[in-house]
Amino acid sequence: MKNDHVAAGPEKMNKGQIASEHLDLQRISKDKPEKRNLRTGYTTGASAAAATNASLKLLLFGEKVKEAVILLPNKKHAWLKIAWSKLESDGSATAAVIKDGGDDPDVTNGAEICSTVSLTRDVGVLTIEGGIGVGRVTKPGLGLEIGRPAINRVPKKMIEQVSSEIAFEVLRNSGVKITISVPDGEQIAKKTDNPRLGIIGGISILGTTGIVFPYSTASFAASIKQSIDVAVAMGTSTVILSTGSTSEDYAKLLFGSSLPEHSFIQIGDFVGYAVRQSATKKISKAIITGFIGKLTKMAMGVSQTHVKGSHVDLKFMAALATDCKLPADAIAEIGKANTARHVGEIVRRYSRQDFFDNLCRKVFEFLRKYSNYVIEIEVVMFEFDGTVCSRYPYESSDTLSAVV
Repeated sequence: MKNDHVAAGPEKMNKGQIASEHLDLQRISKDKPEKRNLRTGYTTGASAAAATNASLKLLLFGEKVKEAVILLPNKKHAWLKIAWSKLESDGSATAAVIKDGGDDPDVTNGAEICSTVSLTRDVGVLTIEGGIGVGRVTKPGLGLEIGRPAINRVPKKMIEQVSSEIAFEVLRNSGVKITISVPDGEQIAKKTDNPRLGIIGGISILGTTGIVFPYSTASFAASIKQSIDVAVAMGTSTVILSTGSTSEDYAKLLFGSSLPEHSFIQIGDFVGYAVRQSATKKISKAIITGFIGKLTKMAMGVSQTHVKGSHVDLKFMAALATDCKLPADAIAEIGKANTARHVGEIVRRYSRQDFFDNLCRKVFEFLRKYSNYVIEIEVVMFEFDGTVCSRYPYESSDTLSAVV
């Protein structure tokens, strides 16, 4: 078959000394009041998959559903409300889901996510396109093909799965075209980083889990602290601090056979707080895992890495490339790159492993200093396919292989 990003603002380091745990929590709590019993929501990707479920059922079976069930990446089912569905004059069908971000809404909360489905003559071919309000990719470094709609890998898979299940019999004799659209997407996108990233004309269809987890800075910090407390109570001396669910999944593949489940802790953007807590609780070693974007911010000395508060500094990355004696052409290209991921793609073209190793070394040095040198630190950078890109301190990265 054909298949055609919650946290608070930046935290600035006090260079003289590391603040106490009490002051750290106090500062974090200022950003947003702590909330209790927060309600989860669903990503634009999950919303698009649910809308596709409803539009296909209407087109193929004449069935109007008020609720659509989808399978999330964690293999659990979710039921999303269908706002409306209708048959179009051209023989297609459209359904819409109102994106519900739960108690941590972003700018896409309340947006109408639509899916229009139609049959084609391309037997067995399932095509996913972007319509009005879904941005188009115009710059490299996003892991998406230039010129294609900004529908990320996990949402695509969710849409594919829904479509393949419902239209299984139909695909024996025809093709199915799915067009995701967001009527107000172009206006919503002006409030996001999309224009800067080169995503033009609308929002991105995102989500790695399908779920928007409710967020407040104080409650997130409390969750990290509680997780570390549990690890300590269970006799754990090593914790794996991952910046998100995907890097945690890869970390489990890499370390899961040697470390128990409670050693793995998601820290979001709060790497500084998590490392400090680990040191306070007498954890012996913290292994930081993530991708090039977050790790670059850490290498820059940023302890709270939310994208809205601290953009990756391309001058920093170009300077690192200069230190590694990359060719002048590569350094110039890095200085004009679109994202940290784009920088990684440039560096890989020149086969310069030392760039990634030095980046991880800088993260190691920053976090060792941030913890007042009382905890052992290890840094693991993953490629987006789960391959270990670099690991510091460790044996030569040349010996490392993919973990997925």
